[in-house]
Amino acid sequence: MINDNITTGHWIFAAIFMVLFVIYLAWSYRKDASVHKNFYSGTAYILLGIVTLIFLVFVFFRIF
Repeated sequence: MINDNITTGHWIFAAIFMVLFVIYLAWSYRKDASVHKNFYSGTAYILLGIVTLIFLVFVFFRIF
């Protein structure tokens, strides 16, 4: 089996690393939240436009 070489210590390290990494990501996001509001305020419209474009291309190729 593939997991034969993965010991309990490896799983403990992976779990601790994952928890600490998620905590660091959350802390970093909260620290930069005000910067994101200032510089990335219109990104929802860009995302909506990209999703709409992909949908229209999909519909176009399904019809023709």
